Amino acid sequence: MNGEGKRVLLRVAYDGTAYHGWQRQQNGMTVQQVLEETLTELLQEKTIVTGASRTDAGVHALCNAAVFDTHARIPGEKICYAVNQRLPQDIRAVASREVSLDFDLKKSRTHKTYEYRIVNAPFPNPVKRLYSHFTYVPCNVERMRTASGYLVGEHDFRAFCTVGAQVETTIRRVTDISATREGEDITIAVSGNGFLYNMVRIIAGTLLEVGYGRMEPERVEEILVSKERKNAGPTAPACGLCLTRLQIEGIQDLYG
Repeated sequence: MNGEGKRVLLRVAYDGTAYHGWQRQQNGMTVQQVLEETLTELLQEKTIVTGASRTDAGVHALCNAAVFDTHARIPGEKICYAVNQRLPQDIRAVASREVSLDFDLKKSRTHKTYEYRIVNAPFPNPVKRLYSHFTYVPCNVERMRTASGYLVGEHDFRAFCTVGAQVETTIRRVTDISATREGEDITIAVSGNGFLYNMVRIIAGTLLEVGYGRMEPERVEEILVSKERKNAGPTAPACGLCLTRLQIEGIQDLYG
């Protein structure tokens, strides 16, 4: 970058209900578009942001990352305060800081945790409807926990990826999966260095089938080996998914 410019890293939280995902597109408003337009207005220069995670339509985030270059004189750590004065209430810059000009978010090693939230009760809870998937079918979390163990480690997750996704490889490493229950609330947490398109939502949909008793826990290992999307469970609705933790190598003070 020429001149006295700087590179800024934002930590971004958003309610994805009203957006067609993170990545800018032509058929609807996205989080990236709102950020770029708001920063462009604030900084008085065309601003393009790069995100760490391309969350899908309706998916939420507590800690996505956005990097952009600017010549504005506002200190990096103050940009979050300034941009929040202009952003809609469902998007917030939680923190900001200047990083080195050679910092490349796309090449940085990251570790992400997504949580999929489920309300398992006789009737829906209207307060939770935007941030969880409701099911009245009794769900056995112990069975789900047993099944999830087959997915930990480095595997070919082709069976847990939307058919036709454009990726170089479907091999991914899942470092941890947990399924917990507190009252009517079930949370599936999946951690790893990267995920395929709809991978976490397909994992959630498959574990729900196990929890319902429609599929034996051991079947998950067979699905994994088959590499066939048709053998896995349905893609769980987007509203239940949230990016809850993001670690970026060398940026522990913002994403530790």
